[in-house]
Amino acid sequence: MPTTVAEIALLVGGEVIGDSSIILTGFASASEARTGDLTFAEKASYFKAAEESGASAVLAPAGLESAQKTLIRVADARVAMAKLLPHFFPEERFVPGIHQSASIAPSAQIDPSAHVGPHCIVSEGVTIGARCVLMGGNHLGTGTTLGEDVHLFPQVTLYHQTIVGNRVRIHAGTTIGADGYGYVFDQGRHRKVLQVGNVVIHDDVEIGANAAIDRGALGSTIIGAGTKVDNLVHVAHNVEMGRHCLIMGQVGFAGSTHLGDYTVIASQSGIAGHLKLGRQSTVGAKSGVMRDVPDGGTVLGIPAAPDKHTKRQWIALQQLPEMIRKVRDLEKQVKALQNLEAVE
Repeated sequence: MPTTVAEIALLVGGEVIGDSSIILTGFASASEARTGDLTFAEKASYFKAAEESGASAVLAPAGLESAQKTLIRVADARVAMAKLLPHFFPEERFVPGIHQSASIAPSAQIDPSAHVGPHCIVSEGVTIGARCVLMGGNHLGTGTTLGEDVHLFPQVTLYHQTIVGNRVRIHAGTTIGADGYGYVFDQGRHRKVLQVGNVVIHDDVEIGANAAIDRGALGSTIIGAGTKVDNLVHVAHNVEMGRHCLIMGQVGFAGSTHLGDYTVIASQSGIAGHLKLGRQSTVGAKSGVMRDVPDGGTVLGIPAAPDKHTKRQWIALQQLPEMIRKVRDLEKQVKALQNLEAVE
């Protein structure tokens, strides 16, 4: 929506340097910005591109000056951008009500402000809180509870007894609460261990597309408040994630591992079961974690080891071809000396 620079600055607590009456109608990257757009430069090294862009104004960190552009100075340009994007690109609004094709059990409790889209199945004992959105094709198993402002994208499935907090977003194709992978070997075959727990997702969690979070075998699989889980992540039974963790794409967790608050797991890593990853620990991409990680620790590699140790190994591996060449040269020199001694 059209907004003046002054109004935008007010929204993000920024300081205007230049013409505060300029009308802004959009937000774009520096390479794509046109007249009427706002762009941003999160640090000084990106500021030249923003200045040379077609944008009418620039979100920039404190201390930068421009003779060409009106600036909105903020403490953190990327944070300000995150706050402003919903202003320029508001999300679709969903009308309260239940689509005629939805199947709603008699005992389900649905807040009048919620939206239940086409072909949703809401089972017995389900509770859906205020302003929740079920976009379509969603299945909520018996006894599932959604807090307020929960957004389920198409084809999300919540198995029975799943508990979801407030302001949770779960993207298309994700399954929450499927059976954990539990079997015991008995008389030559694998006997299934019944999974009787559930999944508890706390407030302000976002889960990407096509993720799978298994129910606890006994007790709960828990996703802590503010945690963000990327696409194609698998979380096994009885995993417990702390608050504000970041789990990136294609990560897999074995059962009963515990993550401390603010843990970061980079893409394509595998985490073995029954481990403890400490508060503010970090796992580098494509790592295989087989041991506990202490608070604040960073590990890399397969098997994962402290980052400095792993980096030394990588450097040593890069030196191997030259070391092999030197060893061969030394072998030749030794052989030549031996032949000389034999002649004498």
